[in-house]
Amino acid sequence: MSAARSTGPLDLDGSVLVVGSGLGGLRSAEGLRAGGFRGSITMLGAESRLPYDRPPLTKQLLAGAWDEARIQLASAESLEERGIDVELGVPASSLDAAARTVHLADGRSLHADAVVLATGASPRWLPGTEGATGVHVVRTIAQSIALRDELDALGGTGRVVVIGGGFIGSEVASTAHAKGLAVTILEALDVPFGPVVGDEVGGWLTELHRRAGIEVRTGVAVAHVHGRTESTTAVELATGERLAADAVVIGIGVRPATEWLEGSGLMIADGVVTDEALFAADSVVAVGDLARFSWRRAIGTDDVRIEHWEVTAQLASHAAASLLAGRPAASAVSLVPYFWSDQHGRKIQMLGRPAATDEILHVAGSLDEAKFTVLYHRGGRVTGVLGVASPRHVMVCRPFVDAGAPIAEAMALFESA
Repeated sequence: MSAARSTGPLDLDGSVLVVGSGLGGLRSAEGLRAGGFRGSITMLGAESRLPYDRPPLTKQLLAGAWDEARIQLASAESLEERGIDVELGVPASSLDAAARTVHLADGRSLHADAVVLATGASPRWLPGTEGATGVHVVRTIAQSIALRDELDALGGTGRVVVIGGGFIGSEVASTAHAKGLAVTILEALDVPFGPVVGDEVGGWLTELHRRAGIEVRTGVAVAHVHGRTESTTAVELATGERLAADAVVIGIGVRPATEWLEGSGLMIADGVVTDEALFAADSVVAVGDLARFSWRRAIGTDDVRIEHWEVTAQLASHAAASLLAGRPAASAVSLVPYFWSDQHGRKIQMLGRPAATDEILHVAGSLDEAKFTVLYHRGGRVTGVLGVASPRHVMVCRPFVDAGAPIAEAMALFESA
């Protein structure tokens, strides 16, 4: 296919390369098949595993409640039935976006009529910690199992230090605490979660940890992490204080996996920059944690990169539809961001993407019950809803969040209940 023709609809008998074998890559391939694409689909994965689900890595898999088979998203047989060829354990090393050619680490080059970029993100390590004994991140099955084995070997006694009080760090802390281990969370911010949910709600979520018996230390800076020597690891704070631990877990966020795309001809800025239909270039789309896209919503348009499971699934389906429609005819992404987290037996759910400075209304429940719902609004219009152990309240607010409805309308729902 020539560059001049590549803006049009994807040839239904053509070829597609999907770079990335996680949720985004899999859902993109499935979306192409569901949309009537009959041609060849090759999905490339850097890991030597079939597609699997990541949310359980810090919860059910880490806890030992689920095995690897339960988090698998697709089997070899199901992929074969749908005509999705998979090459695993061979990372992509570079891309020529104009030629739609992917170069692999094993020296091969693959060309297709269209390319889906779904390489996700990689966890951030503190300097000098990658590969250190007793120091962990959790992003892959192998990393989750390595941490699980180390925690289980402690036999219900020992101390875990978690660096980072965001959702990944909090889930690991909750799971480790449920194993009977003493857990300390170290967070650089004065209020964990503050940039995501606001300081007031962030304070409530932090208090859930403290009530469960987890020590949370905020506003602290880590100077150095010492890998295991003899039996323990240690975390040294900027104040000079040293905290001994049997295991250290780093949960300070991720960075989009864009290194292999340098020189590709794509715009890279904290992710792969796309238009509102997810095209990064003609016949090249990006999805999931990798994609920085233009998102139209009722209260305005933002350039965003969203690291949520549900958003990845929606973007993948949309990217497939965009390729099938062709760039001129493709529609803008329409979605309501959603995420959830399980901590201390409570499900935390959020719809929307409020700013940390948005106003907050507490509309149901209380911290004492560890069950509450808050609405976020800006300029009198709803921007989000967060609930702890309140799934019904969260979901009934979806239309208000989607429409950016007047806050009075959403409040009326709770006042009449």
